[in-house]
Amino acid sequence: MNAQWAFLSCVGFFFVLFAIVLLSMAIKIVREYQRLVVFRLGKCVGQRGPGLVFLIPFIETANWVDLREQFLEVPHQTTITKDNASISVDFLIYWKVVDPVASVVQVGNFAGASQGIATTTLRAVIGDIMLDDVLAQREHINTVLRTKLDEVTERWGNKVTAVEIREILPPREVQEAMTRQMSAERTRRAVVTEAEGKKQATVTVAEGDKQSAILRAEGDKQARILAAEGYSEALQRIFDAAKGIDAKTMSLQYLDALKALGASPSTKFVFPLEFTNLLKPLIDYTAKSSESEDKG
Repeated sequence: MNAQWAFLSCVGFFFVLFAIVLLSMAIKIVREYQRLVVFRLGKCVGQRGPGLVFLIPFIETANWVDLREQFLEVPHQTTITKDNASISVDFLIYWKVVDPVASVVQVGNFAGASQGIATTTLRAVIGDIMLDDVLAQREHINTVLRTKLDEVTERWGNKVTAVEIREILPPREVQEAMTRQMSAERTRRAVVTEAEGKKQATVTVAEGDKQSAILRAEGDKQARILAAEGYSEALQRIFDAAKGIDAKTMSLQYLDALKALGASPSTKFVFPLEFTNLLKPLIDYTAKSSESEDKG
């Protein structure tokens, strides 16, 4: 009885284990970014997912496919440019699966195949470009590589979304020449900048001197104008005062002047003919005053 019970326990245990294995083979949970490419007795019957997927155990098998964008790193590749310069280039290839069935059925090792095509395509593209253009036209090379790779990988159900060159290493002698060229260019720019600064400073100083001279000239001009106006005003005042002086006052002033001149014993007077004309108003005034006194 115990032996029979032990046998039944073993059978039950193996049955449960077998059921668990069957369930694990039959039930698959496929994520949103995954797909299952199902083969039934070796024949591809399409893709399934996402979500819960049931497979027929021992009849159907499945290959997992990741739909997310991935990258492939291509190590340094030595290529020859059009002007026979040897350079080393490494780059990245970004790709994603667009047809899960084709990506499983049409190619066995997409990464290896893509790297081989990328290497040969890179050599062909670089071989048609001069070294200076290789260093200056990275975006153009990236675009050409992406286009060429996309044409080939399209039949594999994959799409190359981008190709990015990370580093281009020219020969040592070319690097040294480029360093010397860059140093010379920086020196030239520094000299030009310094010359432009000196030129600007000279122009600024000249402009300042010019403005200063103009201001000084304007000041001198205004000073002369004010002096002339003051002198003219003084003359005008003298002229106005002279107009108010009559002939008698002028005669008296003339006599006072003669008196001052005659104060010295050695002074001699020479009277011109016009002197009598000058004294005539005074004589007439004196005569009129005497007649008025006699009548009185």
